[in-house]
Amino acid sequence: MKALDELTFDNRFARLGDAFSTSVLPEPIAEPRLVVASDAAMALLDLDPTEAHSPVFAELFSGHKLWAEAEPRAMVYSGHQFGSYNPRLGDGRGLLLGEVRNDAGEYWDLHLKGAGQTPYSRMGDGRAVLRSSIREFLASEALHALGIASNRALCVIGSNTPVWRETQEHAAMLLRLAPSHVRFGHFEYFYYTRQPEQQKILAEHVLNHHFPECRDQPEPYLAMFRSIVERNAELIAHWQAYGFCHGVMNTDNMSILGITFDFGPFAFLDDFDARFVCNHSDDQGRYSYSNQVPIAHWNLSALAQALTPFISVEALRETLALFLPLYEAHYLDLMRRRLGLTHAEDADKALIEGLLQVMQQGAVDYTLFFRKLGDQPAEAALRVVRDDFVDLASFDRWSEDYLARIAREPGNSEKRRARMHAVNPLYILRNYLAQRAIEAAEAGDYSEVRRLHQVLCTPFDEQPGMEAYAERPPEWGKHLEISCSS
Repeated sequence: MKALDELTFDNRFARLGDAFSTSVLPEPIAEPRLVVASDAAMALLDLDPTEAHSPVFAELFSGHKLWAEAEPRAMVYSGHQFGSYNPRLGDGRGLLLGEVRNDAGEYWDLHLKGAGQTPYSRMGDGRAVLRSSIREFLASEALHALGIASNRALCVIGSNTPVWRETQEHAAMLLRLAPSHVRFGHFEYFYYTRQPEQQKILAEHVLNHHFPECRDQPEPYLAMFRSIVERNAELIAHWQAYGFCHGVMNTDNMSILGITFDFGPFAFLDDFDARFVCNHSDDQGRYSYSNQVPIAHWNLSALAQALTPFISVEALRETLALFLPLYEAHYLDLMRRRLGLTHAEDADKALIEGLLQVMQQGAVDYTLFFRKLGDQPAEAALRVVRDDFVDLASFDRWSEDYLARIAREPGNSEKRRARMHAVNPLYILRNYLAQRAIEAAEAGDYSEVRRLHQVLCTPFDEQPGMEAYAERPPEWGKHLEISCSS
């Protein structure tokens, strides 16, 4: 394991030059202190976890110190925000400190969020507040633990620096990791500003460093686009299967690697509601849970438009047409697993849709239903979960179909329980749990943030003494208003 001063930097994106990013130094925050750190994320950089408790750790990730080999850059990009094109966005409060190569040869962006103003701050202060930093840290690590592709979060550093949102709050910085922070909006920026040479350089950079397997294909750029479509189809399938709502699916928040990042007003479903909108600012419900699939397809179409200088329109259309079938195949596979099914049957789609319809009518807890369904043999489990439903006749009809389907599965009830508990979490990041941890942290107590993080790191395992984290939320916890500033 390494110390902080032993990291190996190789800043490939910075070498693309000033057309792609701007050199900016972080603005330090006052009296930095560690709020929470992820040992698992530190391990990606081969860092010794004890480094988190050294004074230099908080100084590095609060803007007070910087590695000599780091090259902080604010990336420029554009994007469609709520369907409208914004010609110039960019890292308004984040900086790509540099790229670290670990001992396995993997590259990780060190991206510091809340690092102060950049040329792309658009009148903003460039700061992140403690509550949003905690939410993103917890979400990043929780999604990864669930098997959902996500950027990673290394740490949150708190401070006494005041910032104003709706009220006065304290600034914080979040260090997040990803193999790349290139997004759909990068390609849109160079396409709409008519910079074909720079767009070609960007495409070559992404192809060489992130999709090298596509180099050997007859049409490398088309193969790359197909990979992006495939990865995003799988990502959205995981979101839908596990009830994750992103909240701001703008094209500048969509990763070319098909990972979840740029967390804002996200939420996991509590009661199942296909119409759920987690973003208080989303008045029209553009990014509701049920809209995430068509919006992802729309975003990929926007990326396809930006790639027309390299790929024929017909080839792009044919590749885009793969998204929905790929999404459905991944989604059905995940939902079969959640129901304890090991092989596919034609009627499975109707079985899954029927379940969601009856769950919608009864406001059934989406996470706990699947967990309880695997707790006991099927008939006994169905009797337990039946009490949560309103339309009992419809649920009973569904139960009959489910029992008949389970009867065609191999193995006994114990094997079914094991495989269901391996994919159905007991613990998820519910908004009220995050809010409780945030309120304690804002009062100077970071123990709840750290405890919740540890619980979420092993979401499928029963954890003695942590039963309260698996309970249904109180009514107030179901109606928390989360906005883009959250």
